[in-house]
Amino acid sequence: MDVSSIRVLIADDHRIVRQGLRQVCELAGGFTVVGESEDGREVVKLARQLQPDVILMDINMPILDGVQATRLIVESNPKARVLILTMYQQDRYVFEAIKAGARGYLLKDIDQQDLVAAIQAVHRGDALINPGLAVKLLDEFRRISQMTDEVQNIEDLTPGEMDVLRLVAQGADNKAIAEQLSLSERTVANRLSCVYEKLHVNSRTQATLVALRRGWAELNEDG
Repeated sequence: MDVSSIRVLIADDHRIVRQGLRQVCELAGGFTVVGESEDGREVVKLARQLQPDVILMDINMPILDGVQATRLIVESNPKARVLILTMYQQDRYVFEAIKAGARGYLLKDIDQQDLVAAIQAVHRGDALINPGLAVKLLDEFRRISQMTDEVQNIEDLTPGEMDVLRLVAQGADNKAIAEQLSLSERTVANRLSCVYEKLHVNSRTQATLVALRRGWAELNEDG
């Protein structure tokens, strides 16, 4: 491996996209693809293990989406350089990705030369936003800056609710949780509903993210 090359980690749930991005990097020269991931949980683990220079991150991925994965990666390593590469150009995705710590947000219709230049720019420490989205992003930041930050109080979870949350974060479904904790599936579902309410979330993915961010659970290294 060329030690002077930019080490790239590719995260996308479509194999053909990962293959295409790998080919772009290999043909351009000056890049080494150190790994590929098809889901958000896996890319968080690989980012910690491989310490790539730049992470090409899709938004729509299973288990954890690209925004959630970016947030976890940057929280673990504030110097991580994540470049979002996606089909989504909705304002909320752009804003959430940048808030999560992404250094750039580009659409997948970018041509190869521009993508190569973007990876190099992010590696240098530059920030990149698709030109058509930049104005919307600035408007959103301006709107948010005029609002008072809202502090969200999270109620304490009971030990039983915490047990359920930890297993959810490991990827277990309600049936598996019930078997492991010797509970009925209905009890598990009720406890999970209480978890959602107390954490102010509405999905297993969001609950997992809160648990990981607060140190209540760890990524399942076997999963």
